Amino acid sequence: MASQALIVTLVIGAIAGWLAGQIVKGYGFGLIGNIVVGIVGAFIAGLILPYAGLSFGGGIVGAIIAATLGAVILLLLIRVIKRA
Repeated sequence: MASQALIVTLVIGAIAGWLAGQIVKGYGFGLIGNIVVGIVGAFIAGLILPYAGLSFGGGIVGAIIAATLGAVILLLLIRVIKRA
């Protein structure tokens, strides 16, 4: 992976993780944690959204929306697991 692609991935992950932390109140993990949640959320979204027939386009904004949706799903799963 080129260094530019890595930087873009980290920025998208950070933005998506921060947005997901704002949507799911009380489950922010700090900057590094949000980046990890955003990247894992993007991976989850990449697996789930095509099966659901959803596509947000091929740009940065579409990637942020998809990663945010995946990160929200991840945070909600974390919430359910912590309650159990």
